[in-house]
Amino acid sequence: MAEVKDQKHPQYSKDRQIVNDLLMHPAPSDRDHAELARLSVRYKGFVGARDIQADLLKVMNNWQLTEETLFAKTRAIHAIGKVYMAQDEGQDDWS
Repeated sequence: MAEVKDQKHPQYSKDRQIVNDLLMHPAPSDRDHAELARLSVRYKGFVGARDIQADLLKVMNNWQLTEETLFAKTRAIHAIGKVYMAQDEGQDDWS
């Protein structure tokens, strides 16, 4: 059986910056929680970007969250209103 080769995600550079920022936030904002959830969805099961995947888990541990509690929190945040600023409107970047 052939070995699966790691892929490079097209958003890697941009996402790496965001993850680095999240690692430095001991008291996360609503937007920080939303970004963590968004990137967790993006990289879950992705073959590659293992450093980002490991750091996302580290951020969750630092903030004392599980995936379930993170997603529950972000659902509540999104139910209240917009998390992202107006300049981001129309730019759904979940892929």
